[in-house]
Amino acid sequence: MKAKIQKIKILFLLATTILITKTTSGQFVFNGQLIERGEYRHGYGSAIDKEADPAAFISQRLRLEGSYKLSKLTFYTSIQDVRTWGSTSQLNISDNAFSLHEAWAHIQLDTNFSLKVGRQELVYDNSRFLGNVDWALQGRSHDFALLKWVRKNTKIDIGAGYNQDGEALSGNILTVTNQYKTALLFRVEQKLGNFDFSFLVWNDGRQYTKKDSVGNVTDDEIRYSLTIGLPTIRYKLNNTTFSGSFYNQSGKDVKNNTISAIEAGLQVAHVFKFNESKGTQLKITLGGEYLSGTASDNTSTTNNSFAPLYGTNHMHNGYMDQFYVAGRHENSVGLIDGYLKFKYDFSSSAFIGINGNMFNAANEVYNTTGKMDSYLGTEIDFTAGYVLDKSISFQLGYSQMFGTATIQHLQKAKNPDSVQNWAYLMLIIRPNSDKKFIGLYN
Repeated sequence: MKAKIQKIKILFLLATTILITKTTSGQFVFNGQLIERGEYRHGYGSAIDKEADPAAFISQRLRLEGSYKLSKLTFYTSIQDVRTWGSTSQLNISDNAFSLHEAWAHIQLDTNFSLKVGRQELVYDNSRFLGNVDWALQGRSHDFALLKWVRKNTKIDIGAGYNQDGEALSGNILTVTNQYKTALLFRVEQKLGNFDFSFLVWNDGRQYTKKDSVGNVTDDEIRYSLTIGLPTIRYKLNNTTFSGSFYNQSGKDVKNNTISAIEAGLQVAHVFKFNESKGTQLKITLGGEYLSGTASDNTSTTNNSFAPLYGTNHMHNGYMDQFYVAGRHENSVGLIDGYLKFKYDFSSSAFIGINGNMFNAANEVYNTTGKMDSYLGTEIDFTAGYVLDKSISFQLGYSQMFGTATIQHLQKAKNPDSVQNWAYLMLIIRPNSDKKFIGLYN
């Protein structure tokens, strides 16, 4: 307890020192953010039963960010407090809500090469496979090393991560759940006029252990999966943008099943500009995504379910997070998602949007009586946002899911309510940041 209190005092002292030093040195930059979000959940994540009460709460994230820059070095740290209002006593002296989000150094080796090492966010492309999960208030960061090469319109990143429970005198078994033991990254980004694309290779090693009846480890190994893809394929023609993606997954999952899975997406977006000086415009996006799946009656040792492992999945497949968020719908029948999105900007400071997603299973779904309809349901998402000034913005949303018996069967809903909906209101304070809104479709 005393050690935890002392750590908080030290971090507070560090943040205060950075703020004071900024006024005298100019080499330090201090920043932060505060996000407050109230939510009403009645079917968010999974179909809710008639007998269940909806959930309502207010949660918040506070981040303190400090960076120190020299000619060839940038040192950055971000500490955060994530909590739900009322989850700790008013007379609370210590809790587990305080954590380190990022702590890295970026070293410029020469004109083209640089090295970024430490705890950091990995955010690439549209965050389908690698994202910082900014919607989840705790976010996602990796203990990673990245060698970066940049020249004109070409970027190459090569990186690796190796995870352990902690320092030890013997043994290399990782027990942290939902965490890779080893990871290797290779990524190329290229721009050619109005056309740009990226190429990604991600090797993911997961820890496998076998234990006896008393909990002793009798066998262990690392089982590897490989994801190769074109996360971004994009061509812009005046006010119309054509884009797509493709991934292939192979190797072994942690259960030693052979992986054979793909993701493919295609969309077209057009912007109607009404008043460019004011920023008034309408953007319409039509598209679809296919994520392969495994039939629900599968008895083979092949896993055909695509896994968007470390993506910001809230930004995809509907805002109610019934697919690929927090483990939902993983290793399941896959998904075919057709969508139509409208976003109207009144100005550069205000917008409204409405999205429609139609979901189908990518593989067969069976219950005790036989094969079920592949149609899973339709979701409607309404969002709006307003920027008060360069530091403060507001965001709200309402979503409703019109689910079928098929998705309710997959979610094991016993007596689902006829209305499945979710709503939120958010205050975003982010000084010196261009990210005015959170978790929205690109």
